[in-house]
Amino acid sequence: MLQVGITGGIGSGKTTICKIFEILNIPIYYADDQAKKLMVTNELLIQDIKDFLGPDAYTKEGQLNRPYIANIVFNDQSKLDRLNSLVHPAMYKDGQRWHLQQKEVPYTLKEAAILFESKGNALMDKTILVVAPLDLRIQRVIARDKISKEAVLSRISKQMSDEEKIPLADYIILNNGKAPLVPQILKIHDKLAILSKKRLG
Repeated sequence: MLQVGITGGIGSGKTTICKIFEILNIPIYYADDQAKKLMVTNELLIQDIKDFLGPDAYTKEGQLNRPYIANIVFNDQSKLDRLNSLVHPAMYKDGQRWHLQQKEVPYTLKEAAILFESKGNALMDKTILVVAPLDLRIQRVIARDKISKEAVLSRISKQMSDEEKIPLADYIILNNGKAPLVPQILKIHDKLAILSKKRLG
């Protein structure tokens, strides 16, 4: 079956889009959620993180010491890149194992916030990009996370822009609060189902 990546900048509404795909019985691998799980369950990854950030990266209970880690990596892009380089191989293996377990579906979706930034799109058969106007994205994140506009803009600045991502994506979904979502999603779903059938011969 096909492996399809779905991504979008913060506040684009990709989670909402994924929920609609789930209604169509398409299994979804939420990469960011799985990464957090692997960072506290995968023994090799845990040791790599401790070697890199020190034993204080974890609490005595074995949970991530998030404030400690954030203080190190979010102020130093090279350290954030290094941490991602440790997590991504473990997440790729876990994602592949999960993908192979899925049955009787034309494709699976991998939802990842930094699909293009991490070059994860190269491992997918097709990619979907969710886009939305910047002002709407800012409004959504302020309402969701209860943070300032400046904090939202800071997060956005750390991701590739839609203008950079659009040429890399196979399909675009416009989530501007006006364009109906379901027809856009069904059109992509049908195309992927046809492509999957062709691949099966």
